Amino acid sequence: MKQFLLIIVVILLIFSCGKKETFRARNFSKVDVKHLLEDSLLNVRALEINEGRVVAVTSDGRIYRSILSYMNGFEEGNYWSQTEDSLVPSNFRSIAFQGDKTFTLSISSPAKLFYDGWLVYYENHPNAFYDSMDFWNDEEGIAIGDSTDGCLSVIITRDGGNTWTKLTCDELPKGTENEGAFAASDTNIAIVGDNTWVATTAGRVYYSPDKGKTWEVFDTPIIKEKDTEGIYSIDFYDALNGFAIGGDYTKPDDNAANKIKTTDGGKTWQLVAQNRNPGYRSCVQYIPKGNGKELVAIGFKGIDYSNDAGETWKHLSDEGFYTIRFLNDSVAYAAGAGRISKLTFRE
Repeated sequence: MKQFLLIIVVILLIFSCGKKETFRARNFSKVDVKHLLEDSLLNVRALEINEGRVVAVTSDGRIYRSILSYMNGFEEGNYWSQTEDSLVPSNFRSIAFQGDKTFTLSISSPAKLFYDGWLVYYENHPNAFYDSMDFWNDEEGIAIGDSTDGCLSVIITRDGGNTWTKLTCDELPKGTENEGAFAASDTNIAIVGDNTWVATTAGRVYYSPDKGKTWEVFDTPIIKEKDTEGIYSIDFYDALNGFAIGGDYTKPDDNAANKIKTTDGGKTWQLVAQNRNPGYRSCVQYIPKGNGKELVAIGFKGIDYSNDAGETWKHLSDEGFYTIRFLNDSVAYAAGAGRISKLTFRE
């Protein structure tokens, strides 16, 4: 009898130890906004966080850094200054940095890509217009821009950013007429491992499974009839779950067909929160450790939050920004017209 009871106890222990913890999505009800830098001349559409630093670039070529240091989980210091290597008069809409390397990319012709202030790529095509940049690892990175000769502009580095090569149209899917991307928040590219997704003004998503070596393209149901409509921002939580947002910035309250999600790696997309707010937003990001359920969308009309993978949304603030990046699962940095700010999300 004792032996039988012992076997039962062991079986129960095995099953209880193997039981997975159930994820509980949080329910943020407010966001505290602390303005760290305010300047009426600021226009920031690109911002990144890495290695304890926040770096932001402006439309007039200025570069700002914040050095973050932590003790017992609290922010110890927050110092902002304009760097000495600001590259006026470049119009920067893209930034990426790996370790100590900082890359900045200007938008229109001549397009200029700088590595720590040194020019490493230059393109004088009359239609050159670059929108976003990101890295797969310390050696390999990608930047994308509007179509120039019948296909998207895609440049890639395989040597840590020292040299960049533009893909030919033979290496890319055929573009639609005037297809490009919106240089609104530096979030037209999403990367998970070797997987890469690029969102366009035509409401299409380009996909590469091998760090830009091969490509295919998928249509989405997002609104895209006008030049001011399409996908403005895309993000992926993992290799399967992604979300994209857009709309029409000239009609920011319109909320029809401007939010889409995928659960199969971008092959198919479904409209969500149809005819419900938020309307136009320039940036969407998954919240870290949110199990692919928690999202924040941001734009000049405010800040919105979802805890059910974008099916429903809660408006948290009318504070307007263009772009946002998360430091952890409740703190983010955002930037826009006239300011760079710290956002703290609270239940």
